[in-house]
Amino acid sequence: MSLKSKILISILVILYTIGVFGILTPQYRNMFLALSAINLYISFLILIVARKRKVRSWYIFIAFTFLIGMAVEWIGVHTGYLFGNYQYGQNLGSKFDGIPFVIGCNWALIVISSATLAKHFFRHSYLTPFFAAIIMVILDIFMEPVAISSDFWNWDDGFIPVYNYVCWFLVGLFLQLIYHFFKLNESNKVNDSLFVIMTLFFIILNIF
Repeated sequence: MSLKSKILISILVILYTIGVFGILTPQYRNMFLALSAINLYISFLILIVARKRKVRSWYIFIAFTFLIGMAVEWIGVHTGYLFGNYQYGQNLGSKFDGIPFVIGCNWALIVISSATLAKHFFRHSYLTPFFAAIIMVILDIFMEPVAISSDFWNWDDGFIPVYNYVCWFLVGLFLQLIYHFFKLNESNKVNDSLFVIMTLFFIILNIF
């Protein structure tokens, strides 16, 4: 592992560890929740810096995924046709028509990091996009309860519909197939670590 990768992984570990302790400490909880968008933007920047094979098509994919992420969330929030009936809260920063900008970055971040992790299990296989989409859903399962209690977003009916996970899988699979088709995936320890750290972050917050 390169020195750059070690430094970036160390930053992620420190960032999310501080985040966990901050959110779990009552007197600091609101302050740290309000910083959640900054945490995600830094994670997104680290993902970009960690990229080894810097090709224009990869950056185009990031922009495409950002736009798709914003679009599907807009459809979900304003129509309920995707994911279900929900609204975004106040702890994810600036919004465009009710959709936090960081959510578009989050879609790109999760798609790319899950694809990298899936590559370990299905190297050079058409099963990679499907497995990557599945672990995206697994992350969302852990993320949803924390998001609700943290005022990231809230469900109008007060519960998380199964339809949400179906849509997460389908949108994730669509993006994963494009990523796989254009052969943009690469082995990257920073991406692997990012996905694992994010998953552990939400698991710990669910437990405590």
